[in-house]
Amino acid sequence: MSAIPNDGNWTKDSKIVHYTAKSPEGPYTFVDITFASNTLTYHNPQISQVNDTYVLVYLLKSRETPNINQEIGIATSKSLDGPWKESPYNPIIKASGTQKDGANIIHASNPTFLKDKNGKFRIYYKSISDAFGTNWNREISLAMSDNIEGPYENYQENPLISYADKGLDIEDCYAFYYKDSYYMIVEDRKGVKNMLEGNPIPAEDIELGGNRPGLIYKSEDGIHWGKPEVGYKTNEQYFGDKLARTERPHILWKNGEPEYLFLACHDEDPSAGFFVKIEGWIPE
Repeated sequence: MSAIPNDGNWTKDSKIVHYTAKSPEGPYTFVDITFASNTLTYHNPQISQVNDTYVLVYLLKSRETPNINQEIGIATSKSLDGPWKESPYNPIIKASGTQKDGANIIHASNPTFLKDKNGKFRIYYKSISDAFGTNWNREISLAMSDNIEGPYENYQENPLISYADKGLDIEDCYAFYYKDSYYMIVEDRKGVKNMLEGNPIPAEDIELGGNRPGLIYKSEDGIHWGKPEVGYKTNEQYFGDKLARTERPHILWKNGEPEYLFLACHDEDPSAGFFVKIEGWIPE
């Protein structure tokens, strides 16, 4: 997970830290700091396993650059206890490149990694382009490589999922390949579900962030994504707590099956978030 000092800010002071527990439900105990830097902020990590290799992808940002300037790094290890080796190609996805509409990518962050059904490696990530000037809306893009460490190349038809032309967006994707299909869970940041159902939220009433249920998409090829369904509920719906922003969905897997969904939550005790056990989910 990423951690920020009480007097710090994630854009300058975030570190990737390592906690362990005897069971998925905790309690979790601090072990060590995986990545920290005086010049870079490390944020929003995700760990996956490919055979005997653990793969860690994360957001990278210089402490001194504007917030829009975010990029993506990757590291590998043979053990969850490290040591971790950062790719020589880092940042493996830079805030640069051209989309299919000719717009320039100016931001790359919040990556999610998987090995696809053809044995190639994919990183889905949040991208922002200059297509609408400074009206920056989050989109979902893809980069691929034949090797875990890279180099990664942007998919030429990026972005894969975008509602930027409607002034709406999603972010914080978590992608996985399961039972011969690709899935992606995201934070519905601006009421995309409402819009798709024909009941758009007036722009002046949209409360930014995950103050609403998250979405899950399904795809046969991981390129073309259909209409999403509700992927997870809010903290209010799960626990009856005061509604707070939930974000960064991640699944803990056991023996190839999804076991727990973890979410960060900006409630009154924003120390980590919450989890829910996944039971009875059978993909259609």
